Amino acid sequence: MTHIPSTHPRAPRRQATTLPLAAAAAWLALMATPTSLWAQQPEPHAQEPAWGLGLAVSTDRKPYRSFDHKVRPLPLVTYENRWISIMGPGVDFKLPSAGPLDLRLRSRFGFEGYEAKDSPHLAGMAERKGSLWLGAAATWHTGVVDLSAELLANASGHSKGHQLTLQAERRFQAGAFDITPRLALQRQDRKTVDYYYGVENHEARPGRAAYAGSAALNLQAGVRVGYTLAPRQWMFVDLSTTRLGNAIKNSPLVDRSSQPAVTAGFLYRF
Repeated sequence: MTHIPSTHPRAPRRQATTLPLAAAAAWLALMATPTSLWAQQPEPHAQEPAWGLGLAVSTDRKPYRSFDHKVRPLPLVTYENRWISIMGPGVDFKLPSAGPLDLRLRSRFGFEGYEAKDSPHLAGMAERKGSLWLGAAATWHTGVVDLSAELLANASGHSKGHQLTLQAERRFQAGAFDITPRLALQRQDRKTVDYYYGVENHEARPGRAAYAGSAALNLQAGVRVGYTLAPRQWMFVDLSTTRLGNAIKNSPLVDRSSQPAVTAGFLYRF
């Protein structure tokens, strides 16, 4: 499920910090992980361009029945300047801040779909494709917790849906360690759920009835633990689990009520 996830976790800072966040997903097949993996928050008024390279491995337990789960390598690429932020498959265009409120236009490519070969229970299902998502995001830095909202619409013409994500997170520093817990609520509309979890009449089989999805509320809890090896070197582990809404759990394609994910990686900031 894309998410999020989100979404503005932060790594150890310098003047224009950039980083992929915990559902690191620059690898195409992995964008089903929450978008919070990639979201980030730079220093306010950051001017100097900064970029980073790294590598991670990630796995998530998709809710589809007997789905082929794999551990995948993730190339991490980040870039940040005054007007743009690139994080894996996502690009943010920064708008003028309004005090503690950061505003952005957001584009992201998601790989939430599947192919029939991914599970024997998906045999006879048409491919569900990943999509380009466009929208806006806002983050309010309260001084105690960062509150964010992200509204994205499917711009690829596949599901033709949209999703709204609300998230709260806070970063704690303890020497070389940083710990960032987060809690997010995501609403996926009827079209999105129906596209990825619905079953068309011509796809129905014995044991797989036709199913029309409806809007779903998904709840995610996660924590990212980072460690600064050197001033420019940072490693992290991100753990999360997403409790799926009833409209997803009730799909005949699904046999799980939650979707856990783990990502670990290393980033070098230039």
